Amino acid sequence: MNLRGTVRADRPLVVLAVGEEARYLPPDLPVLLTGIGKVNAASAVATVLAVGPRPSLLLNLGTAGALRPGLAGIHEIATVLQHDLDTTLLLALTGETYGAPLALATEGAVLATGDTFVADDDARDRLAQRADLVDMEGYAVAWAAAQAGVPCRLVKQVSDEAGEGAARTWQEAVDACARDLAEWAGRHLV
Repeated sequence: MNLRGTVRADRPLVVLAVGEEARYLPPDLPVLLTGIGKVNAASAVATVLAVGPRPSLLLNLGTAGALRPGLAGIHEIATVLQHDLDTTLLLALTGETYGAPLALATEGAVLATGDTFVADDDARDRLAQRADLVDMEGYAVAWAAAQAGVPCRLVKQVSDEAGEGAARTWQEAVDACARDLAEWAGRHLV
């Protein structure tokens, strides 16, 4: 976890996984780098929110893999779900729902979050039946924000096609994605 800037109640806190995605953000924005994966994201966000002050908004910016052909650019997330948690089985076993999808906006993409970097065509095709995009932190950020009662938005830039070669494509695309995300933040936050 790495926090740059001061969290203030009258400003959003921008949350990203890694420094490569935050490289071009305006220096006056408070930025939290959580590290990769759901555990890192949830614990970093929960720690910052527990210490306070709470920001006016948690804005999770980052890269995501496209699960369907033709998806490119920046997408606001309407719904986020966990693709690596079997909520149906857990409900059958316990009678309780764990990890239900979270609604964030009335319009936008569906994001599937899991602790796997999807770089396999079969996995991508299975996920495409439930979501538009895939990442590794979005659900955890949204969940931690919801638990603390802090508004949350997820905005993702497509970096790859979440299939064979996705890791190489992400490495090649992350700098351009970071520029696009910084431009978006400059238009919407500054």
